[in-house]
Amino acid sequence: MELNKTGESHLGFLEWLEKYGYVSAGISFLILGMVVFVYGWFEFLTGFRDNLSRAILNLMNELLLVVILLELFRTVINFLKSRTISLEPFLQVGIIASVRRLLTIGAEMTLQTAIPESRFNQYMYDAVMNVGVVLALVGALYLYRSRTHKSEILVKG
Repeated sequence: MELNKTGESHLGFLEWLEKYGYVSAGISFLILGMVVFVYGWFEFLTGFRDNLSRAILNLMNELLLVVILLELFRTVINFLKSRTISLEPFLQVGIIASVRRLLTIGAEMTLQTAIPESRFNQYMYDAVMNVGVVLALVGALYLYRSRTHKSEILVKG
């Protein structure tokens, strides 16, 4: 199927839009990461006198979110360079997000003096689910890396 000049120009325009859509998304991830970083430190510095433990845990939570945003930014950059999307960064983001949630659950439970049984059960259910997600994603990451490594050996060999 041949494209005429009009079809080629429309396709070129759509590819241009796609490219700058990815650039815009990447820049947005980077800016969001910087905003969350500054916000996290601002909250820490204004709140550490009231409750140091809560301030530290909140800062850690915000910094893990920054890592997620930067990983997404890096994924966009890699896509723009190679025009391929790798599964690995998404698995890593999922692991970081689940660990972030586990830390938040642990912090909430630690900082509360009395936890009703129903709330405690909800925390435990949430924690078990997130541990399961982390284990599944680590397993998937291991399989992905071993498959990628094997294919690299076949290409080189």
